[in-house]
Amino acid sequence: MLTVDIQKRLPDFLLDVNFSIQQEIVVLFGPSGSGKTTILNSIAGLVHPDSGQIKLHDQFFFEQGKKPLPVQKRNIGYLFQDYALFPHMTVAQNVRYGLKAGYELHLEPLLTTVGIDQLMQKYPHQLSGGQKQRVALVRALATEPDILLLDEPLSALDADTRRQCQDELLRLHQMWNIPFLLVTHDREEAEKLADIILMIKNGKLIAQKKKLVEAPPLPSLSVT
Repeated sequence: MLTVDIQKRLPDFLLDVNFSIQQEIVVLFGPSGSGKTTILNSIAGLVHPDSGQIKLHDQFFFEQGKKPLPVQKRNIGYLFQDYALFPHMTVAQNVRYGLKAGYELHLEPLLTTVGIDQLMQKYPHQLSGGQKQRVALVRALATEPDILLLDEPLSALDADTRRQCQDELLRLHQMWNIPFLLVTHDREEAEKLADIILMIKNGKLIAQKKKLVEAPPLPSLSVT
């Protein structure tokens, strides 16, 4: 279980959120600038809250009054919005970058699953947007993380590729059975992917919706 109970002063508001997730796909949904990415970065250790705590299973990532757990000791996969691929490295070098001994065995089935096993000697500039997304996804999952963070990973893709990648995320979640915490401000994407939707506005959780047949539609929310 991931438990997040944090407060952080941002330029326009106080980020103050409290939620827990199990093995679901949880979507942080809301307008741009509402604090969604700051939540992901706090979990990853790229920024530190002012107060509160972040705990995954029995390990504290952040606990008020104590030194935060270093980024490299958090077993987290992070898929950034721009994919953060190294342009001077091939797909193979990008995927294997930073891998520890023993993780190489897990790469081949993962590459085959997302269909990039034939692209290993290509460079990022030779790939389509969907292929770049898949490479970044493999790199994030290659070390078998305890949680996967995804910051609007599909926003730059065309509609058809976006739908294909959404289906792949759902399939990979079934295979991995770890929490996926995904940021989006696309209503249709949130409805399709999420087991739980956490709606955020101005740094506050304003609604929570579980994916149930009888669940009402998302409340109206102006997003940009």
